[in-house]
Amino acid sequence: MSAHQNHPYHLVDQSPWPLTGAIGAMAMVTGLVKWFHLYNTELMVTGTILVVMTMYQWWRDISREGTLQGLHTYSVVNGLRWGMILFITSEVLFFFSFFWAYFHSSLAPTVELGNIWPPMGISPFDPMSIPMLNTSILLASGVTVTWAHHSLMENNHSMAAQGLFFTVLLGVYFTILQAYEYMEAPFTIADSVYGSSFFVATGFHGLHVIIGTTFLMVCLLRHQKNHFSATHHFGFEAAAWYWHFVDVVWLFLYISIYWWGS
Repeated sequence: MSAHQNHPYHLVDQSPWPLTGAIGAMAMVTGLVKWFHLYNTELMVTGTILVVMTMYQWWRDISREGTLQGLHTYSVVNGLRWGMILFITSEVLFFFSFFWAYFHSSLAPTVELGNIWPPMGISPFDPMSIPMLNTSILLASGVTVTWAHHSLMENNHSMAAQGLFFTVLLGVYFTILQAYEYMEAPFTIADSVYGSSFFVATGFHGLHVIIGTTFLMVCLLRHQKNHFSATHHFGFEAAAWYWHFVDVVWLFLYISIYWWGS
């Protein structure tokens, strides 16, 4: 697409990245299954490398569109904004299914579970230990990303960079603590519906934290290259929306699974 377009729509150049991303995702997930069953990580590593390379080059192209080519006009940004809103809505419904499964099993435990919740033999986590610390970390990260956003709108470059840096740091810290929690878990994903629902819900949330942290890290790099201004920074705004969504989902996870479910 040339820089002098005659329409207000967001149309990208012909790009190989959707295809390479789909192939990489398929290889990564298939490789994950292969790792579980055959203890072989070659396919998973190959798929992960392909996904990471696709992410890098796709973000590079989008950054080029929004800055050097000037293709992200007001109408285009408005379309992107609605696209992000609909994407986050789909993510809300995605997590809603996990909560539905959890409450379906926990509100009326079956005879196979011993008519109690948590099921017999399951020792749940103490909600006042690592889960509470992780809650504090994510709430603090919500404050720092809002600080970064307001600094950006006030053209305060250094304060916006500091807020973004601390948000990324807190996201990494959360992921490390959750990995430690998983290693110390007294039950596994194979331990009845409790283990399945716990690890699927918190695991997918952890994956979203990693994605959100990566998103914010890219925004930090773009901010250092002066890609954002007080009036033109939807890339960062979308990352902030996504991060707040991750925060809210964690609060529901903490209250329902860690606190009430224990």
